[in-house]
Amino acid sequence: MRLMIAAGLLLAAATPLSARDAEPDFSPDRVRADVEFLADDLLEGRDAGTRGYDLAALYVASRFEGLGLIPGGTRGWYQPIGFARARLRDGAPATLTVGGKVFANGGDVAMLGNARELDQMIEAGAVFVGYGLDAPGHGYDDYSGLDVRGKVAVMLSGLPERGTPSEIAAHLSGQKIKMAERRGAIATITIPTRAALAKTPWSRVQGYAKMSRYVWIGPDGKPWSSAPGARIGAQVNGAAAEALFAGSRASLKTVLDAASKKGAMPRGFALKPAVRLERHSVAERMDSSNVIGLIPGSDPVLKHEVVLLTAHLDHDGIDSKREGDKLYNGAMDNAAGIATMLEVARAFTEVGKRPKRTVVFAAVTAEEDGLLGSQYLAKHAPMPKGDRLVGVVNLDMPVLTYDFTDVIAFGGEHSTLGPIADRALASAGVKVSPDPMPEEGVFTRSDHYSFVVEGVPSIMLATGFAGEGRDKFMSFLKNRYHKPSDDLSQDFDWKAGAKFARINYLIAREIADAAEAPRWYAGNFFGETFAKGAPKAPAPAASKPKGK
Repeated sequence: MRLMIAAGLLLAAATPLSARDAEPDFSPDRVRADVEFLADDLLEGRDAGTRGYDLAALYVASRFEGLGLIPGGTRGWYQPIGFARARLRDGAPATLTVGGKVFANGGDVAMLGNARELDQMIEAGAVFVGYGLDAPGHGYDDYSGLDVRGKVAVMLSGLPERGTPSEIAAHLSGQKIKMAERRGAIATITIPTRAALAKTPWSRVQGYAKMSRYVWIGPDGKPWSSAPGARIGAQVNGAAAEALFAGSRASLKTVLDAASKKGAMPRGFALKPAVRLERHSVAERMDSSNVIGLIPGSDPVLKHEVVLLTAHLDHDGIDSKREGDKLYNGAMDNAAGIATMLEVARAFTEVGKRPKRTVVFAAVTAEEDGLLGSQYLAKHAPMPKGDRLVGVVNLDMPVLTYDFTDVIAFGGEHSTLGPIADRALASAGVKVSPDPMPEEGVFTRSDHYSFVVEGVPSIMLATGFAGEGRDKFMSFLKNRYHKPSDDLSQDFDWKAGAKFARINYLIAREIADAAEAPRWYAGNFFGETFAKGAPKAPAPAASKPKGK
């Protein structure tokens, strides 16, 4: 994003004279060509840090260059990121000891490796903290009257069933370790509720304990953590969980019985047994890059406001332990999103009229490892001093197997990006539908959320559920999502791909040329939590209860 001086001349040279001031076209064949390349077996599933991903990144960079974009990374088109991949050390202890009884990892205990601190041993008192929620403004005050400084915070998983909007519930649940650290806890232990075990059996949790964990490495050379003071985190079940409550005010059964009642919030208390947590890890270095290109804004003032379009380039690679087809091509997730972004970038350059705001296109890495590439970009955006990011449109897994007539705008109700999307889509004859699966908390689960937590209004569109849409979308989720069958054998509707690119272009163009940058709505949970000092827009009457 530093090559700004001659950007207008370069873009003009890259745009054919006959195309300037013309309406852009959106080609099913171009979308198809991009998807077919990115989802080909030769790219080996595009797992971050692999040769296949690097080939995909080179492809995107070459496409950006061919379109006449300006390199926006810290190294040309690329923003290199170092990652640490941690796993537990073979043969070394990974245990929870309660009252002298040892529970090993993979049984009633589930722990992952840690890249920041390879050898860890903590021995401390423990305190049961209910659900471990420290958000009094939202009715959750589990730490009231409890002292967890220098201790292990033991908490129930999830949130009680109290009508909290799913997106807010997902955010609060993801912040519980940070909440414990803020209260002074040095470790956390999470016990699944009965409802949680019904949804995710303990056998699956045990499988997670064998996995590696990725984290990006910051400019200071240290693996990043949102809560470095909470040094160890573990999940426990069965006899290990029961042992934690031995001799204390209430048994585990009593606590779980209470938690089974709708809306109940078991109160916390000090636990009697001493707790010891030990684990030893190994960490390996892995490098991967975001790919970034930009179109500089034409307005002398608004060009310092940046509109970002993101799509994750990675997928799940190859699972050598799997029977049969081992390769995860990721055709819909997310070769289709990258193809959409490339078609939107081409439309911006083809039309000849530069946007007033700077528009940045980022193919991000390591989404499948925990939104890591977008998180790094959100915290280390390579923008000139004085520029600021004002809005994000994320392109993740459009299901392109049907001619959709509506779209779902995840996050549109939180900011003025909602009305912007409404206006843009109305011009394309496409309706905006409400979230059909709010229980999934989709708004918090894709790359745009990395920017939400930095205070930036963000939105993600998905093909809608009208007509045959629901059946087609849910069939994909059931039969192909994160499976080798998400490949080129699917019955793609390439015209739908071109249509999806067009509506995202219209939205991005509306944001880029609007007189006012997107704003959070006043009183909205995400805006008030992450952008407290930013100007807010009055909330529409119909959405005033949202996010409260």
